[in-house]
Parts: sequence; structure tokens; C-alpha cells
Amino acid sequence: MTKPKGTLIALGGGDDDGLLQLIRADYCHASSVVEVITTAAPSPQESGEAYQEAFVELGLKSAHVMHIDEDNSADKPEYLERIRRADVFFFTGGDQRRINRFLLDTEVQRLMQQRYREEEIVIAGTSAGASAISNRMIYEGYGSNSLVKGETKTCSGLSFVQKVYIDSHFTERGRFGRLAVAIAKWPNYIGIGLGEETGVIIKEGDLVEVFGPGVVTIIDGSKIEYCNIDEVAYGSPIAVEHLVMHLLVEGHRYCLSDRRLKTILQQVTDPNN
Repeated sequence: MTKPKGTLIALGGGDDDGLLQLIRADYCHASSVVEVITTAAPSPQESGEAYQEAFVELGLKSAHVMHIDEDNSADKPEYLERIRRADVFFFTGGDQRRINRFLLDTEVQRLMQQRYREEEIVIAGTSAGASAISNRMIYEGYGSNSLVKGETKTCSGLSFVQKVYIDSHFTERGRFGRLAVAIAKWPNYIGIGLGEETGVIIKEGDLVEVFGPGVVTIIDGSKIEYCNIDEVAYGSPIAVEHLVMHLLVEGHRYCLSDRRLKTILQQVTDPNN
């Protein structure tokens, strides 16, 4: 399969100044066109204007806002033309189910997927916008309740990357349980839990590089030898054997296809050894 030429960038929520600066410094020039897509946002007007202003302050004068929601159909001719021209797409945080509701199976989604495969564009998102870049996403499951069958719920995402669950605010909101249960249910998927202000850059649809001050948790279900999730009733606790977990920080890379740490960009040595 041909590797996609585009780049995906996902942030775990929180302060996103670092993400915006990364996009500007490493992936844009002064004339780059940015489209801020506010579909997930609870206050789309306010959120869109804030991000547009932030990009403009970073020197990206061609930053625009695209509202796709109850009142604005995705496949308006104006939007399709803007999708064809943009260099960067940025999905705001909010409720990822709105992205599922208003963007799935639209011409906008198909056009973005095509451009991601064929062109060196950037698709970025924070919080809900980060969760939506895979073909499936988690939208419910809270605390210890997530460790029982039926509490963790999932739905289809935008499908820029396949067989990955990306969860945001991961350590801050205690979301290990729901990502673990999702991977126990779908062991051919890889779970990526993003701490706030921390994220991943995915290149070629496969190589995951960590950025930011926090931790990225990888959950791998390929070694599972036993799981009772298909046997127990709804509301019953889940048992799993050999669920593999990795903790990655900035400077580490993980290969999705190999399911292993691929490169350590900067070795840290113990001065006592």
C-alpha cells in the first residue's frame, strides 16, 4: 500500500500554544492557507475566532474558519473549493460525536482523505479534534466505571489513520480504563493516550513521534491471550491477560506496523554508570 504523503498531528488538549507554534515553525510558510474547522466546539464562533487570531499572530495571514454543523452543510461548493486550496486543517476540541455526525460520509471528508494520501498537507487537532483523526474514536467511559462492559463507547472517525484509538486528556482525566477496554475489545488496534500539552506527529500513516512536556501512553493488544469481554454481561468487570503498555516522552518514536519503539532520538544516560 502506498504511504500517505500528508502529516497528522494530534494534541491531548490543554494549552495548545506549543502545537500552533510547531505547525507554524515546521510545516508552514508565510503564505500557507489554514482552515480551522469548528465542528466539535461548543462555542464555534468564539473558538474559531480565537484560533484564527492565534494563527495570524504567528504570521499566517491566510487563516480562515470553517463552520460545519447544524446550520452549515459540509458540502457547500465554497467549502469544497477551500478544502482544495488549504495547506493545513485544524480541528478544534469539543465533542467528537459532532464530527461523526456532520463530517462522516461527506465529500469534504473524501476530499481531505484524498489530499492527505496524495499531497504534503497537515491535518491537526486538539482534544476531540485529535481523537477524530483515526477510523474509530472513544466518546464515553469515565473513571473506574469504564472498566465494566458497556460503559466505554466508540464510533467512527475521519479515517486518516487506521486501527488506532487516540484518547486525549489521558492522565489528567484518568482515561486509562476506557482505552484499555477499547483495545481489549479491538486487539488489532493500538491505543494512544495523550497527556495534556503533549501529542504525536504521525508520518507516512505509521511512524508516531512524541512532542511536548508530558507522557504518551501506548496500549498494545496484540499479545492478549485471554479476555472475557465477549463472555460477560453488560455491567460486569473486564478481565484481560497480557495487555502491553509503553510510556513514551518527547524524543521517542513508535512504529504502528511493527508495534515497537522504533527510534530514540536523544539518548539519556545515567552519569553514575
